[in-house]
This record gives sequence, structure tokens and C-alpha cells, in this order.
Amino acid sequence: MELKQRISPNMGEAAVLEELEKIGTLIRKLADVDIFPWLDNEHQPQEVEVHRAATVVADRLCGAMADPIVRNAQEHRQLETIRKWLEQREYTHVKPISIKEFREMKSGTFAYHLNVPVSLEGGRARINIPIDVAIMPRKKAKNGLPILVECKSAGDFTNTNKRRKEEAVKIAQLRANYGKDVCFILFLCGYFDSGYLGYEAAEGLDWVWEHRIDDLAKFGL
Repeated sequence: MELKQRISPNMGEAAVLEELEKIGTLIRKLADVDIFPWLDNEHQPQEVEVHRAATVVADRLCGAMADPIVRNAQEHRQLETIRKWLEQREYTHVKPISIKEFREMKSGTFAYHLNVPVSLEGGRARINIPIDVAIMPRKKAKNGLPILVECKSAGDFTNTNKRRKEEAVKIAQLRANYGKDVCFILFLCGYFDSGYLGYEAAEGLDWVWEHRIDDLAKFGL
């Protein structure tokens, strides 16, 4: 109906009216009366009110469509930045499909989007944790594990604090399965304030800023 501007010819008039009424009721419940004030007191909207509401809706729609595009572009840039940095140090990129067990990665190699299997508490289920970059240093750590990197970028402070628990959950699951010495690093770009960084630090997470990528060398790379 929305895309083709028509109603199914297989529906009778009564059924059409009933379903349209349901749609209208749902939209009315979800509508923000701060944006559409005429819905609250049921007055005829003025032209300026309609224009203001349309502007707000258009801005939100534009943001909803643009945000994932921007995030994907930022992630691609971060991965490319890490790749260049590693290849300058003669690390070799390998495809994740060629890695049967992430602990058996060859020294001096790295892979994107590698799934690391973990068992949940009590072993009741087994899931894969997606890792943005897995890097096996030339000199392997005592635990034999690669360095795991999570790329994070943010255009404002709001979403970072909403999502900061995601990394804490990941590191907790990884440590429960592979030991407390798992090296899990956040590769950050953008708006990450002291609240976010303090929370991650309390969970034992470290980070490297994209504009200070040479700090990766401090992790044995």
C-alpha cells in the first residue's frame, strides 16, 4: 500500500476499513505529540506546525538511513588502517575460512571477522563471538592466543554509553573460556568520554586510539 499506492483488490471494503483503522490506531499510539501537537488536542494543524513536524521527521529518517552507511564506512577505514600498519611490519593477511582453530593461527598473520567459539555458563549452549581483527604476533604469547581487536567508532557520546556493556560481556565470555590472560583491545575513533573509558577499564579492557595506532606495538606486535 505504501510503496505502490494501492490496496489489495482481494480485500472487501469492510476488511479494508477495519485494517486501515488498526493502522491508524497504531500510528496514533506511536506518534510523538511534541512533534505532532495537533494530535493531542485534535485541532487543525497550522502550516508552520506541519512544516516543523515534516522537518523533524525528515531529519530523523535521514539519520536512520545515513548512520549505518557511515558506520560501515568507518569500520572499513579502521580495518584498512590496521591492515596497512600490520603489512608495514610484514604481517600477512589470511582469510578466516582458512583458520580451523583460532589458537592455531600462524605467527605473523592476521584475519578479519573471525568467529571465536565460546560456551555459555554451564555449557548449556555454544555461540560464536565475532572478532573484527585477530592478530597472531610473531612471538606468541604464553597462552598461545592471538590478540583480538574490536573496532569502535562514534559520532557522539550517546550511543557509546548505551553500548559499553557489549564489550564487557564479550571479554567476560572469552576469559571464562580461554583464561584471564586473553588480550582483547578496543580500537577507538570518535567520541568516547571518560565514563565509557572508565567503565571499560574497570572490566579490564584496554584500548588504542586510531590516531595513535603505533600504540599497538606495545602489545607485542
